[in-house]
Amino acid sequence: MNKAIGLLSIGRGIGQVMFQNNALSGALMLVGILCNSWQLALLAVLGNVISTLTALICKYSREDIKNGLYGFNGTLVGIAVGVFMEVTWLSLLLLVIGAALSTWIARLFTLQHRLSGYTAPFILSVWILLMGCNWFYPSLLLPSSAAEVVQSPDLLAAFSLNIGQVMFQGDTIGAGLFFLLAIGINSRINAFYVVLASSLSIFVALLMETDNVALNAGLVGYNAVLCAIALGGKSVQSGLWAVCSILLSILLQLLGMHWGIITLTAPFVVSVWAVIICRDFHTYNKRLLK
Repeated sequence: MNKAIGLLSIGRGIGQVMFQNNALSGALMLVGILCNSWQLALLAVLGNVISTLTALICKYSREDIKNGLYGFNGTLVGIAVGVFMEVTWLSLLLLVIGAALSTWIARLFTLQHRLSGYTAPFILSVWILLMGCNWFYPSLLLPSSAAEVVQSPDLLAAFSLNIGQVMFQGDTIGAGLFFLLAIGINSRINAFYVVLASSLSIFVALLMETDNVALNAGLVGYNAVLCAIALGGKSVQSGLWAVCSILLSILLQLLGMHWGIITLTAPFVVSVWAVIICRDFHTYNKRLLK
């Protein structure tokens, strides 16, 4: 693989975190991460490179590698290591292991054609790393930050951070705005659904009187953003399915936070899988009735 294709793969591997098969979108998302933390940006690239190299060494589909489909889970693994662990030689080794593992798990999902793996390889890899650290190296894990007392909702912060938290960017609204721009230059329909999902998440959170700290930090809606991009299309029917997945992901995320679970993007994956199964069952029944 020549250098130009390699750079395109890395850029697309970042963009594909939010379903954008576009290297420029990936570059803008990386700028968004840089707005928050240069260290997390480096770890994102490192995770991306490791997972992409793993796919190359294992001789997986060149087309899938070129399109960043083996890079985006590694990107998320890299950022997660920086968010949950102290950056040491040991955590960097775990990053390499986790990024490679995400590639192998992603490959397993390609062996069946009913459900896409989405970010499940990232989720499983990071959960395994965190469990291992809890058992053997608890000192490597960063302590949870104390929750601030927030009196009122900050709608701008909530809107932007719902988007930024897809890649753990919860400290600056700039990251989320760069992510939205990155999506918009590649797909206006995707950008529309991102705005819809983030806005709907805020509305539901306010309706349910959710804790303002979680709302303002974007923790309620980031899974909803991914659901909307994954299922939303130009038809009214696809929009309705997207809204169903958005609402389900919000419910699952709130339950996960209540139970103290590190959900990552599991509410997104479970919600989209559930809606796809329901949609396919609905389509199958309609065909039977004809």
